[in-house]
Amino acid sequence: MLFNRYKNLHVIQQLDPVQDHCRIYNLMNGYEFPWDMTRSLEVALMRTYCVPSISKLLNQTGEFTHCPQKRYDDTSIIVGEMIKWGYDSDRGKEALQRMNALHARFKIDNGDFLYVLSTFIFEPIRWNVRFGWRLMCEQEKLASFYFWREVGKQMQIQNIPETYEELERYNLDYERHTNCRVGEATRDLFLSWFPSWMRSAIKPGIYALLDETMLDAFGFPYPSPLLRSAMVSLLRIRAKLIRLFPPRNHPNFYIDSPIPSYPTGYEIANVGPLNPKI
Repeated sequence: MLFNRYKNLHVIQQLDPVQDHCRIYNLMNGYEFPWDMTRSLEVALMRTYCVPSISKLLNQTGEFTHCPQKRYDDTSIIVGEMIKWGYDSDRGKEALQRMNALHARFKIDNGDFLYVLSTFIFEPIRWNVRFGWRLMCEQEKLASFYFWREVGKQMQIQNIPETYEELERYNLDYERHTNCRVGEATRDLFLSWFPSWMRSAIKPGIYALLDETMLDAFGFPYPSPLLRSAMVSLLRIRAKLIRLFPPRNHPNFYIDSPIPSYPTGYEIANVGPLNPKI
């Protein structure tokens, strides 16, 4: 084919999702679906706020209401370091240690940890079904599971299901209602990335990408069916156009671009809340 568009897929299909999950997940995030993985992980984070205990904690710390961009960047840096370099690399281990140190300041329920972990696996897969330029192969889905399962073990999360199917069932059963302030702050963060004159027009588009469970949990209005259909159509058109592009020769991880909260760069050890009490 022109550009050998599926060369990375062919490589991935020759890899073992158990033994090679870091390599597969690196290719997915940096080369095959960088934009889609970033957007879907944003949705994954927003979905976790549908859990009352999670939204309550975030609301109490004030991070999402007072410094949402930095909170977003901190999470993206830590996740990006593990994905790009592997959780077992020096940088990946440092990112994991920093994440564990930040979480250790709070009493977080094991079930909440497990639910958040599951969203990082299944939201990108669901996004891909709707908007991917190609469907993820079985190796990619399983690699996502094994990557985050191992990260979860190193976070000391207990009772992680042994199989992809068991964890997916857990994910679907866990969601509950939430405090809407965190959802509103996250929505406003996304809007802040656009010029002010565009925000009122973009806001309904954000709602159109959320399902009914999330809209109800955050108290957001339902978008018109026409707008939801238009958003889906636009993203599917984008997927078809991306399919015509040549494969990436250089990665495009979140941490490869300038990060708003760290314009001069960052040290992993310094990533996290400005306030030492939260």
